[in-house]
Amino acid sequence: MITVTSAQLNIWIATLIWPLTRILGLIAVAPLFGNSAVPLQVKVGLSILIALIVAPMVPALSAQDPMSLTGLLILAQQLVIGLAMGFAMRMVFAAVEMAGELTGLTMGLGFATFFDPQSQGRSSAISQFLALLMTLIFLSVNGHLMLLSALVESFTTLPISAAPFGSGGLNQLVMRGSGIFSAGLQIALPIIAALLITNLALGILTRAAPQLNLFGIGFPITLTVGFVLIGLALPYMTTPIERLLQEGIELVRSMPGASVAPPLRQ
Repeated sequence: MITVTSAQLNIWIATLIWPLTRILGLIAVAPLFGNSAVPLQVKVGLSILIALIVAPMVPALSAQDPMSLTGLLILAQQLVIGLAMGFAMRMVFAAVEMAGELTGLTMGLGFATFFDPQSQGRSSAISQFLALLMTLIFLSVNGHLMLLSALVESFTTLPISAAPFGSGGLNQLVMRGSGIFSAGLQIALPIIAALLITNLALGILTRAAPQLNLFGIGFPITLTVGFVLIGLALPYMTTPIERLLQEGIELVRSMPGASVAPPLRQ
């Protein structure tokens, strides 16, 4: 007769529930996986599948009751870790989207906004276009697989335990958040500079010929120049975007540690 003790049963339940919570946190927030277009059933099913694969490789857990206060604290801890790792990757996409926002505003397309289901807000057309480009590059370099690999490695670098984790990883996340603005500005800077020169030329032209209608000729010119510049800059955007993706993956890998990483850059 097979007998199972309560301690063994708690370990079996915790071996699946606690890793699943960390995985669900990342899947809910991470780019591509957490997109609202992905059905909830697919997200949960993928998380359970990954948890079943990862569970045998998770280091030995303590015999804690998952429904006890300690077990619930561990559950909340795993959720925070997963959300932080997914948010770290989401910041990379936010930097590229910000570059699109700056470019659209400089071109005069600030009024052309669409509802973004990912952020539950409105974003410009150029921002949506660069977000799609970012997603394609993310898939082409197997960023989704590298993100899942970093998630699996985190169970070794940051084992599941009742001990509170250090604030070094979260501090890194906060420090990298400031890099969203600088990285977005650096990506959009060539286009912004060229459009600034175009606006200066239009200002000089209007000053020389006051009879010209600046609003009548300025908008079509800046719009045309902006689209031409985006077309010319697209082949050169791949390198800085891939670099941002690599830095995002490195941030996800280093978050469990206490090392301080440099901010996001182009």
